[in-house]
Amino acid sequence: MEYLKGKRVVVTGGAGFLGSHLVEQLEKYGCESIYIPKIEEFELTREADIERLYGEARPHTVIHLAAVVGGIGANRENPGKYFYDNLMMGIQLMEMARQHKVEKFVAIGTICAYPKFTPVPFKEKDLWNGYPEETNAPYGLAKKMLLVQAQAYRQQYGFNAIYLLPVNLYGPRDNFNPESSHVIPALVRKCLEAKEHGEKEIVVWGDGSPTREFLYVEDAARGIILATQKYNESEPVNLGSGREISIKELVSLIARLTGFEGKITWDTSKPNGQPRRCLDTSRAQESFGFQATQDFESGLKQTIEWYLQRMQSEHKTAV
Repeated sequence: MEYLKGKRVVVTGGAGFLGSHLVEQLEKYGCESIYIPKIEEFELTREADIERLYGEARPHTVIHLAAVVGGIGANRENPGKYFYDNLMMGIQLMEMARQHKVEKFVAIGTICAYPKFTPVPFKEKDLWNGYPEETNAPYGLAKKMLLVQAQAYRQQYGFNAIYLLPVNLYGPRDNFNPESSHVIPALVRKCLEAKEHGEKEIVVWGDGSPTREFLYVEDAARGIILATQKYNESEPVNLGSGREISIKELVSLIARLTGFEGKITWDTSKPNGQPRRCLDTSRAQESFGFQATQDFESGLKQTIEWYLQRMQSEHKTAV
């Protein structure tokens, strides 16, 4: 981790789910100067706030994790907001980084940038072979523009920006808000609450046929740090586990791990989202030695245990 020693690093979204794990690992690897812009102090869609951030932090490296994001329902309700906020944050952060002569900019993209019908496993060369899945296309395309910007800036200015594509993340500290959570925390919460209230049924969106790939958050943080240290090329890089699971299998697994024994009902009036998601992760392994190590079921158990502890803590506080 020699590259990071003595560097000043800005981590946008550093107080969030992925960001908190990334910051912990940066500290573990000897990065002593980490600046996390708080949302109360910096509105990262505003140029003046980004200018102030760079003036105060004077970073050598920027790792841009911050995103306005949610599950299928949240994406359907907020397409304009998700497009504008994510586009303006990323585009201005990278431009101002260039102006401030930042050494390296690490842009975190999204699996939602891939076309709706992409051959499995998804290869980085397939990114432009179609339109993303409709429910999350505005978000996916806004994040995809950072790849265009990174490549254009490298070509014209010699600016060292890299672009990483993590698959769906999960793990302790995930967002369990039912209005904006992704599939794993949403299902964990649904099963645990049904069990707690003695309910005999849970309802799940879609028909269970889509497949997804999930990456444990600590693996994702390690992959980003390896890329920050070692990768300096224009081509995008997938970060994933290489394991594909159907939503139907996932629901059954989470029901078993949470102890929910009731009926699972599929609401087929609700959208499935993208039909399949599974990444080709060979470029990450070849370029900077990243390979996921966390066993999926074990990672789910740790996620559930973390959420149970949080629920118990909240109950005690309420009493």
